[in-house]
Amino acid sequence: MEEGNRSTVTEFVLLGLTKSSELQLLLFVIFLAVYGATVLGNLLIVVLVACEPQLHTPMYMLLGNLSFLDFCYSSVTAPNLLAGFLLQAQTISYRGCVAQIFFFHFIGGIKIFLLTIMAYDRYVAIFHPLRYVAIMNQAVCVGLVGASWVGGFIHSIIQVSIIVQLPFCSPHELDNFYCDVPQVVKLACVDTFAVELLMVSNSGLMTLLGFLVLLVSYSVLLAKLSTRSSEGRAKALSTCASHLTVVTLIFGPCIYIYARPFRSFPMDKAISVLYTVVTPVLNPIIYTLRNKDVQLAVRKLRKRYINSSRYLPSFTTGYIKSTGKVSMN
Repeated sequence: MEEGNRSTVTEFVLLGLTKSSELQLLLFVIFLAVYGATVLGNLLIVVLVACEPQLHTPMYMLLGNLSFLDFCYSSVTAPNLLAGFLLQAQTISYRGCVAQIFFFHFIGGIKIFLLTIMAYDRYVAIFHPLRYVAIMNQAVCVGLVGASWVGGFIHSIIQVSIIVQLPFCSPHELDNFYCDVPQVVKLACVDTFAVELLMVSNSGLMTLLGFLVLLVSYSVLLAKLSTRSSEGRAKALSTCASHLTVVTLIFGPCIYIYARPFRSFPMDKAISVLYTVVTPVLNPIIYTLRNKDVQLAVRKLRKRYINSSRYLPSFTTGYIKSTGKVSMN
């Protein structure tokens, strides 16, 4: 009977943020601009870290990875959000829903592990500055980033393996703009207490413990910095404060969503928008775009682009003059 119920599920209906036709067009324009800024800001950082030698350091390598993940993370959910403002009834296939849950938790899990690695990076830089380059060498950084990807995959595959075992009953309506574990589990036509307990342990408890560890770590770092001389302290304090801000923005909503029973609350959709759409566009601003090294890299990249744009017409003109030919198609 359960297998028969599950086999009839071919799609879910996404109820979206609002059904108000007056608000839908306005929200579409706003969130399209936010998503565009997310894509441009995060990909700019990825390009800068890849192309500028001065940013080939462990800290910026980790920030570049975080920016790439923010781009992917927002791209998993933002298209659904935008489509919901334009379509009368938005649906997603069962397989598409499972795939979205997989990539959403895969990327989210990587981000949580990566933020922990970034805290360790700052710890080494502040407490062992003379050994920093030796400890956080390229091989170590690549190994730590690779481990975060493996950890994210394991976390996500556990979520999906539990979801696909559940039978679902009508109606197949998800009260959100994307597929996520809490909304999907609530549609199951079996007792989901054990499933919710497993999910809370896998997502909520892990997120809460990770947040507490990072909070204590950054508190210790800030306390240590406050006792040092003013030389270099301001920059280190600014970096740690930026990291702590992003950690709070990412972990806070995750704890609210996953570290509690899967019940609907009025703030759920607003919190979902915060950590899936808003936070990815804030991370580049908080972390890097206000950083002097990144600002210098942006100016260099822009100057290089302007020079190459000027060089191309002059090269073409010189070639025509030297050959006396103009290609005609």
